[in-house]
Amino acid sequence: MTVEIVTASDPELVEAMERLIPQLSRSAPALTAQECEALVAQEGVYLFVFRPDEPDAEGRTPILGMLTLATFTIPTGLRAWVEDVVVDSAARGHGAGRALVEAAVAHAATLGARTVDLTSRPSREAANRLYRRTGFEQRETNVYRFTGE
Repeated sequence: MTVEIVTASDPELVEAMERLIPQLSRSAPALTAQECEALVAQEGVYLFVFRPDEPDAEGRTPILGMLTLATFTIPTGLRAWVEDVVVDSAARGHGAGRALVEAAVAHAATLGARTVDLTSRPSREAANRLYRRTGFEQRETNVYRFTGE
């Protein structure tokens, strides 16, 4: 399996977004080509993708998972935040999620991030097990969201 950081958008990435985002969220639309370009061009934002070692029936090694690592500097140092982790339903249970998380955490460390945070709904049991297995600890905190309503 291969995990890489996307540095430029292309039609394959757009197709992967069309396939993976609906598996991540029922309410979020897939990204357009322009939105994919803007995502990967953002400073401090790293899009990791997972590819299998073995090619599919067409001889390709398609993108079967993704993770976004957002980094930002605040007065207390560089922080990192993991968002939008998704592995294609056909590829789950084979280590793709773990490979993505470990690659993102390692990259955050090379950048000098003091911490790496993420949130996950309690109902996402498999995801929560993954995060605990990769060294994340549940914090006692409140998460607040302002929606502007």
